[in-house]
Amino acid sequence: MDASQSTSTGTGGSSGNGMMVSPANDNATMATVVDDPKQNLNQVINSTQKNLGLLHQLYLTVSSFNAASQLPLLQRLNSLVLELDNMVKLSEKCNIQVPMEVLNLIDDGKNPDEFTRDVINSCISKNQITKGKTDAFKGLRKHLLEELEQTFPDEVESYREIRAASAAELKRQQAQSMMPNGDMKVLKSLDAHSNPLKQSKLNLERKPS
Repeated sequence: MDASQSTSTGTGGSSGNGMMVSPANDNATMATVVDDPKQNLNQVINSTQKNLGLLHQLYLTVSSFNAASQLPLLQRLNSLVLELDNMVKLSEKCNIQVPMEVLNLIDDGKNPDEFTRDVINSCISKNQITKGKTDAFKGLRKHLLEELEQTFPDEVESYREIRAASAAELKRQQAQSMMPNGDMKVLKSLDAHSNPLKQSKLNLERKPS
């Protein structure tokens, strides 16, 4: 085997059956595994749990410290420093944003679920305000129609007929455009009925030459 063959074999690598293995594919696979957000999060969680375990061990060692505990104490301190460094490196791969309110609740010794409860209550309150505004506009519309009906009864009756016809046509179009699987489809004929210009264009296209 000459030098070029030896170099190519050493660079690409070979399997047991003599086939060449490309290192690019291995790197791509490793990058995919490393960049998996769920796996990165699990690694950070595991590292955090290890740190909590080491802190608990340190607490037990310090609370009952004696001369024989000197070496175990140093070993656990070194393990804690290494694991903290590992946790920081792993956390750089996670893109997770935690609201400051949650951290403040944890610092105050409160349940972080209170933040979720407060957010839900705020959404409910805003929803009630929006619903109140909607109901107010509905009441105003009803009042205006009643006043207009007394002054212009024929025009209001025509308006209601047009509204009813438009609603029925829209409902019919939606029913016809509904596919068996529940999806919507667009029909040119229905679109043309709603637009007179498109309807006239379709009529011209259908005329024989």
